[in-house]
Amino acid sequence: MIQPLSDITVIDASSYISGPFCTKYLADMGATVIKVESPRGGDVSRRLSPFYNDTPSSDGSGVFLFMNSNKQGITLDLETDTGRDIFLELVAKADVLVEDFHPDFLASRGAGYEELSAINEQLVMTSVTPFGQTGPYIDMKGEEIVLLGMGGPMIHTGNDNREPTKYAGNIALRQGGVLAALATSVAITAMDLRGTGEHVDVSIFEVLAGSQDRRTSLMLAHQHVQEVFGRRTVGGTIASGIFPCQDGYVNISGGGVRFEGVCRMIGQPELLDDERFSPSERLLEENAVVFNVLFLEEWLSDKTMLEVWQAAQKEHVLAGVIYTTKDLLDNQDFRDRGVWQEIDHPSTGPVMYPGRPYIMSESPWSMRRHAPQLGQDNDEIYCGMLGYSRADLVTLYQSGVI
Repeated sequence: MIQPLSDITVIDASSYISGPFCTKYLADMGATVIKVESPRGGDVSRRLSPFYNDTPSSDGSGVFLFMNSNKQGITLDLETDTGRDIFLELVAKADVLVEDFHPDFLASRGAGYEELSAINEQLVMTSVTPFGQTGPYIDMKGEEIVLLGMGGPMIHTGNDNREPTKYAGNIALRQGGVLAALATSVAITAMDLRGTGEHVDVSIFEVLAGSQDRRTSLMLAHQHVQEVFGRRTVGGTIASGIFPCQDGYVNISGGGVRFEGVCRMIGQPELLDDERFSPSERLLEENAVVFNVLFLEEWLSDKTMLEVWQAAQKEHVLAGVIYTTKDLLDNQDFRDRGVWQEIDHPSTGPVMYPGRPYIMSESPWSMRRHAPQLGQDNDEIYCGMLGYSRADLVTLYQSGVI
């Protein structure tokens, strides 16, 4: 079977998380992705932990190796005039450019969208930045915690009597990358229909602010009732929240119509006759805490995660286990589904990484190559694709352009 993007060539001039995550989705579905890195150290994500054997190296970062699998890699200094000219040659032969520079950088180098579309009218150029290509925040820096705070999620996370907390990891930056991949794919389809490309402007802040999760409902609720809804008190909702059990933690949502099932699940249906847990009284925080601590957590204390999950399923209670990374890797059901993919890299040997994020019956996902070592494909791209001679390549190396 042919991969759907096998005839698409992408120049990946991005770094860190969002842009590389975008191009990884394109590469995984067959696109030829050429990653462009500075010859002075490469993508900053090469310096992100965790490192293989806990030893920092440019080819040992787990983040970089995951984000950049299925890509070719070259080095190129875009701040030099020669580097800029070579960049224009690459773009002229590409279908897509993904970049995450400051909105003024490429234009200042004579390589903005207007200049690039003039040499390649079918080019789809996707720019992924914290606050977009226009507007009052165009010059502002935006990292994960900044974007989560301004974009809306943080005000609803953490204990209600403490400062807001951010999600673990780089959720915002990865979410920006996923939306950028979606927008780029749509733009590729539009280019096929229209015959010309376009500039795709992805603001990670706007991705977060407009995400279709609880923020959307809370934003609409504010407009309807003019109230800003805060965070819930931890443990203040009956039979709902994250609870410890014998071998880990479980997440239970057992309020409302599911409360009866929770009482049956813990073997105490008589609690439904307790006045403290009547439909109106169980909404009180003090009664919720009593039920959660004295009855639910007591029942959970000698149950495994799997036992809790199975009991909840039997009584139609919403619940789930909270897996550790080891639990996920060891889960045979996930392995059978192909969730994990082994990638053999020269610097690490075979290591398991997240594999395909979905299954398409006629459009296969495949792992074709490991993440590139710095400048790994310079010969193939510069000599093979662009027609430079070996002598030209030596000159470019000596001058620091590649």
